Amino acid sequence: MTLVATRLVLRSFSAADAPAFAAYRSDPEVARYQGWDAPFSVAQAEEFVREVSALDPAGIGWYQYAVDVGGTLVGDVGVNLHEDHRQAEIGYTVAREHQRRGYAAEAVGRLVEHLFTDRGLHRVTAECDARNDRSARLLTRLGFRQEGHRVKATWHKGEWTDDLLFALLAEEWRGKNT
Repeated sequence: MTLVATRLVLRSFSAADAPAFAAYRSDPEVARYQGWDAPFSVAQAEEFVREVSALDPAGIGWYQYAVDVGGTLVGDVGVNLHEDHRQAEIGYTVAREHQRRGYAAEAVGRLVEHLFTDRGLHRVTAECDARNDRSARLLTRLGFRQEGHRVKATWHKGEWTDDLLFALLAEEWRGKNT
């Protein structure tokens, strides 16, 4: 499945994406608040691409879309569809050299539009490390409301970290986008 936005395309990963995927996942600044450790090898990236290519984007569980700008992989966005097919969690990553250009907002916005409009979801959630101000601001700009702040709730890379919890209901999204 391919989702087209103004400046970018959300598409399936291909084998050719593995080197660029490994490169941005190996950047310590990009990996700082993420669940993987840098460096991230090309072999790991190739395995990831093989695994995600076998998945159904409409299936239960996580599915990652490649964020493509003019044929260049600039990041990825993921959706974790709940078993009820009415709720999902999202996540996103953009390579450092492509940050601060609005690609994350555009990609996440397009994914949320797809989830509410095409798939009929009721609720979309996201969470981020409380120190990740840019991610929290992005979610707020897109209409997500902060629903919680879990204090020292996650053991992450050798320390306890706080989590910010965000959510957006379909009716809130429609109200903002009509």
